[in-house]
Amino acid sequence: METVVKVGGMKCGGCVKSVTGVLSELPDVQKVEVSLEQNEARVEHGAGCSLEAIRAAIEDAGFDAL
Repeated sequence: METVVKVGGMKCGGCVKSVTGVLSELPDVQKVEVSLEQNEARVEHGAGCSLEAIRAAIEDAGFDAL
């Protein structure tokens, strides 16, 4: 399945790399695409990864999961 989350607070490529890194480490995640232009993260994952876990990872990295 695919989950799309708006991400607030990203300002540069380093921010994109940070968000991509924390999301890629979540269990059952197959693919992560983070867009600075659209301020969003697209996460392809299985049932072992929840929306709550995705949002928590983004917020733990210092960004806002909207």
